[in-house]
Amino acid sequence: MLRGSYPAKIDDKGRLKLPSAFKAFVEEQHGSGLYVTSLTGDSVLIYPMPVWLEVEQRLERMPAQHPARKKFLDRVNYYGQVVEFDTQGRVGIAPRLRDTAGMTGDVDVLGQVDFLEVWNHDRFLSTLQLEPFT
Repeated sequence: MLRGSYPAKIDDKGRLKLPSAFKAFVEEQHGSGLYVTSLTGDSVLIYPMPVWLEVEQRLERMPAQHPARKKFLDRVNYYGQVVEFDTQGRVGIAPRLRDTAGMTGDVDVLGQVDFLEVWNHDRFLSTLQLEPFT
């Protein structure tokens, strides 16, 4: 299970070095294939490929022209790319998503049970303050 959060950095080439605890779990449980995407462009979602395939299987059961299905697929495909860990355990983030989500410098990597969410550190703190948990 992917839980907790770790600070990380995005390098000048737009690569995220996943925290070792998350990387080890993902590779042991799912291998090195990943789907990197977003729904809103505010953050980056990193799905181990087997988890992403389960999402796609659920989508296949919906009617092809269902508005929610189309809206979801439009967004995750617009931002999405299939990637693998490089030899140093880094994950490349596509320029379009990197720019939209502000993926530069310090970021926070959060476990979301079966996938990871990556936020620009300052944007995440601002979101937490603007959207209090009540």
